[in-house]
Amino acid sequence: MGLGLRHFTDRIQEGESAGHPLLDTENGEELLHVQPAVAIVLGNLPPESPGTLFISSKQVVWLSGVDVGKGYAVDFLSISLHAVSRDAEAYPSPCIYAQIETEGGEDEEREDSDSEASENFDLSKITEMRLVPSDPSQLDTLFNVFCECAELNPEPRDEQDDENEWIFGPDQMVDDVMAAETEEGSDWPVYENPANPIGYANGEHDLARNVLELQIDDQRFEDAEEAEQGAHSAHQ
Repeated sequence: MGLGLRHFTDRIQEGESAGHPLLDTENGEELLHVQPAVAIVLGNLPPESPGTLFISSKQVVWLSGVDVGKGYAVDFLSISLHAVSRDAEAYPSPCIYAQIETEGGEDEEREDSDSEASENFDLSKITEMRLVPSDPSQLDTLFNVFCECAELNPEPRDEQDDENEWIFGPDQMVDDVMAAETEEGSDWPVYENPANPIGYANGEHDLARNVLELQIDDQRFEDAEEAEQGAHSAHQ
């Protein structure tokens, strides 16, 4: 699933759950909360007629109570911020305010802000959503459910973050240190001993510090040898 809001019309047709959204239960998606009589406001558009809000373990789905062919959904991975808003200056009605990440970003939405006022607005460029329950006392409950689901959907780890961790095998460790030595012009010695690699996956040892300590020890030995040779020459 991509970033941003999307249209959602897949409903269960029969049984006790008729009218509910069709979820991806085969991959573990579960319905956690249902809140009727909730209006939705997308960006700067007028509010939609109240419908039913469904919160699953992976996404937020709003289905219209007037038009069975109208509905919206957004994954929790696309919701970068959510909060309870009771400030009448920010919005006339108490609501859940959410910021949504999109493929195009905020700049693209600003460029097409005028087109959002038309009926053919581009849903993929909406970066704000408000959920307005008819009963404001339900806001805290909705907020708590949002928080629980956000914890169930942590942001994917960045590849750059993974590269910064000291998680490597002995061969990779030696190659990385030698590459750094070449790039930085370092004189640090590299000790290739696969049985006793420098650095550990648990992050408790610092590779640079350990290599530097080895360099200092080597310099001490070299200084001692030079001193001994100088003293020997003086005696002769």
